[in-house]
Amino acid sequence: MAQQQSKEPCKKEACDIQACLSKNNFLPKRCLKVIESLQSCCEKCNYNSTHCASVSGLLKQISK
Repeated sequence: MAQQQSKEPCKKEACDIQACLSKNNFLPKRCLKVIESLQSCCEKCNYNSTHCASVSGLLKQISK
């Protein structure tokens, strides 16, 4: 039987965003690829991750 990767899906993607934002003066526009990666992960797990709540806020900041 396959073991689940993590109890918390999308944690890696959320951590990647945090690292990217830290390196880029917290400008979400510079981290589009990692943000899109988290959004994609959230869609795959039907937003069943605590890390998915922040995606919509980030996407709103980018579209300003």
